[in-house]
Formats: sequence, structure tokens, C-alpha cells
Amino acid sequence: MPPDDKIRLSVIKGSPSDKGNIPSLDGLRAISILIVLVSHAGYGSVVPGGLGVTIFFFLSGYLITTLLMDERERLGRIHIGKFYLRRVLRLFPPLLVTLAVAYSLVWLGRLDGGISWAGVLAQLLYFANYYALFFDPGNSTAAGTGILWSLAVEEHFYMIYPAILTGLLALGLSRQRIVVALAIVCLAVLAWRMYLASVPNFVTERTYYSSDTRVDSIVFGCLLALVANPRFAKPGTSNPFLEPASAALLAAAAIVMAITIAWRDVYFRETFRYSIQGLALMPTFYFAIKYAAYFPFTLLNHPWVARIGVYSYAMYLIHQIAIFALEKNAPWLATAKPLLVLMAFVIAALYAAILDVYVDSYFRGLRRKLR
Repeated sequence: MPPDDKIRLSVIKGSPSDKGNIPSLDGLRAISILIVLVSHAGYGSVVPGGLGVTIFFFLSGYLITTLLMDERERLGRIHIGKFYLRRVLRLFPPLLVTLAVAYSLVWLGRLDGGISWAGVLAQLLYFANYYALFFDPGNSTAAGTGILWSLAVEEHFYMIYPAILTGLLALGLSRQRIVVALAIVCLAVLAWRMYLASVPNFVTERTYYSSDTRVDSIVFGCLLALVANPRFAKPGTSNPFLEPASAALLAAAAIVMAITIAWRDVYFRETFRYSIQGLALMPTFYFAIKYAAYFPFTLLNHPWVARIGVYSYAMYLIHQIAIFALEKNAPWLATAKPLLVLMAFVIAALYAAILDVYVDSYFRGLRRKLR
């Protein structure tokens, strides 16, 4: 979800292998947040909001693994303590401000939902997904904060992944063996979803929101970073759509992705869908980064698109709160979906811009000192 300072760029300067420069990532973030926002604003039946979250997961795994491996190459080690401290300084300030805004609106009667210490602590401690599944489905939390389930999935993964990766590298395991281990994790998670989806009284929320059933979407991004990281590949010298093999691979990825969206069978959607989408995102990310200088990937690096990507974390945090608040205080917006989308986008973007200037700018400096 949140972009790392080292990768925050609005335009391409040089090749994908330039230090600190991974083109197209902010643009991919922008696409993800727009998919999620439009879906939540009333177009969920035609815009796959879940795909936006899956892209966020994949991107996070790819980026974090790239940064960890880069740190090991530069410094000879991965400093786990600094990794977690940087992550806390990146995630917590916008989260705290957003929760303060949300629960203030609930207290003022401008937003539905409840207020409870249990609910707030679950969200602050990244337990929101399991709290909603097994303890409270939303009665004790502010409306619109349910999206914090996805942050919980990410943080559960990052509680253990950097330490495990560091340990495997310290033991002398080759990159190939680490890739095999991660691939086995993906297969195990798929098998676990298949089991859960086959038991009596299965509910889709169990596989959609849980860390133990969604973590493979992050792992697929880790695999791309280790198997064929486009950051370290030679930049493409021609448009991939003019190269038959590349064009065929991109077309296949697009077709496969479209099938996963169109196929509405519940068992498929809660089992194989996430695995297939993870595989389809691999060539998509690879070409978007390696061929960032060629259309249509140049669009991902347009300054305004990249800026939305930079704002994507804060926009993600606030967008559904804004949607629910708008619908509660102006009920007619529920039937004016295009206007609701526009207003939610403007509010989320302005909110993110304010946080970027007045909150994150300070903590950004602190994070730089921890590199």
C-alpha cells in the first residue's frame, strides 16, 4: 500500500535500473486506488474493487523484497530493526490522523458506526480483519474503516517475512531455494483456501479478508522480485506490443485476468482466483517497469498519475469514510454515482495532499535518517 520514499517518483529519469528509481510503480498504485474508490462509490458490480487490493498486495511484496535485497547488496546485511521502525513511521501517522477524523465524525453524528476501545485497538494493532470476522462485524467501529483489513494482511506478513528472508540468506540458501520455498507457500495457501471453501457453512468473507488466505497475493510480488526483477533488467529498446513474444505474453495475461473477473463461480473466486491473478500480474509488472518509456506504460509515469500514486495510501485510508459520510449527510448522492465518485476522489486527494505536506513530510525526514 504505502510507497517507500526511495521509490517515490513522478517522472522517469534514466533506466529502471537507476538507483532508487522504479518506474511505473506509482502509476500502478494510482490505478489500484482508483479501482477501489470507484468500486466502493457504487460501481462494485462492474468495477472489481478486490482486484485493486490484490494489485496493492502484489506491489507491496515486490517493492519490499526489492528494497530488502538492495539493502543487503549495499550494506552486506538487512537491518531488521530499522526496517520495522521505518515502516511504523510511514504507516502510523496517517492511520492515527484518519482514525481521529473517522471517530470524530461518528461522535458528531456525521458518520455511522460505533466507538469502542476494542474496535479502535484492533485497528491500531492490525487485527481489524480477524476482529471483524470473529468478534464484531462493524457495530463497534466507524463506517468506512473496514478497509483496514487489508493493512492487517500486509502487516501480518511483514511481521515475519523480513526476519525469515534474512535468516534464510544468513544460512547460505541460494535465491533459487528461497524462490522454491515461497512458491510452496503460495501452493499451501491455495490448498488451505480450497479446504475452507469446501467445508459446510462456508462464508466468502473467511477467505477474502483473512491473512492466512490472502497472503499469497503478497508472496507473488516477492517472487517477481527474486525471479526476474525488472528493476535490474536492461531497459526495453522498443515497444513490447511490437514484439510478437512480448505482445502475446501481455495479451495472455490480460485475457487470464479478464477471465478471473468475469467468472462468478463462488468456489473459483475464493480459491483459484487469487492465485491466477498473482501469476497474471507478474508479466504485467515486468513489462510496465522494463518498458516504462513506451506507450501505454508511459501513462503510468505521467506526473499527475504518479502523484495520485504517491497519495494512494492516505487516499485509501480516507476514501470509504468520505463515501459513507457523503451518503449519510447528502442521501441524494447515493443515486448520483458519478458525482459521488468525483466528490469522494476530490476529498480523498485533498486529504492526502494535506497529510503529505503537514504530517508525512516530518516523518519522511526521520525515515531518511534510518536508511
